Amino acid sequence: MTLWALEIEYDGRPFMGWQRQKHGLAIQQVVEEAAARVRGGAEVTEAVSAGRTDAGVHAMGMIVQIELPELTPFRIREAMNFHLKPNPIVVLRCCPAPDGWNARFSATSRSYRYIISNRAVPPALEAGRVWHVRQKLDAGLMHDAAQTLLGHHDFSSFRASACQAKSPMRTLDFLAVTREGDKIYVETRARSFLHHQVRNMVGSLVKVGEGSWPAPKLAEVLDAKSRAAASVTAPAEGLYFTGVVYDPALPLE
Repeated sequence: MTLWALEIEYDGRPFMGWQRQKHGLAIQQVVEEAAARVRGGAEVTEAVSAGRTDAGVHAMGMIVQIELPELTPFRIREAMNFHLKPNPIVVLRCCPAPDGWNARFSATSRSYRYIISNRAVPPALEAGRVWHVRQKLDAGLMHDAAQTLLGHHDFSSFRASACQAKSPMRTLDFLAVTREGDKIYVETRARSFLHHQVRNMVGSLVKVGEGSWPAPKLAEVLDAKSRAAASVTAPAEGLYFTGVVYDPALPLE
């Protein structure tokens, strides 16, 4: 068997998140069971992902490592996609993993996108895939305020109470807010994030965008180093894991 790197996308709505759970279906379980069938019904082996998304969170470019037969990338992709059915998970690209590579620990950065549907009428076609906010948001003001969060900080104010990270210190490399029609996109990138960090940042940015908070308030929230200082956690349904960077880059095909 060979260790493979798989680039997958999934709709997070039916799942309890990436990590296997005692109760409820997890993405990790589906991927592991599909891989076992590709191996001819062999024993299930662990799938390791670049990020462990929560229940309801989606992915466009999650990288997963798992042992699979020595076949061509085309055959691995087709076999995995056949056995992943009918779950809303697909393998986009794949390649044999380089020596010493690890999907989680070899990552140099991870990217997320949060999508807000900012209109009076709730979405029908995108229900469960965006956060619907009725009140008009000022994306420009949100973007300007967001720049306060760039750099190396103690992100305790944007950390879930159940976060198991040893340190609240993180370095945020990129954070941008843009509007396209009635959609607002929050894009962010860092080597790693705290549990719920992106969703908590979005929740506070919406307070700025709707005018409930002045833009300088975000700096005060960051300095408070207290989850109670920040706003609500944005719903999981609007969050997408969009990609991960490795150096050297994976030769996915």
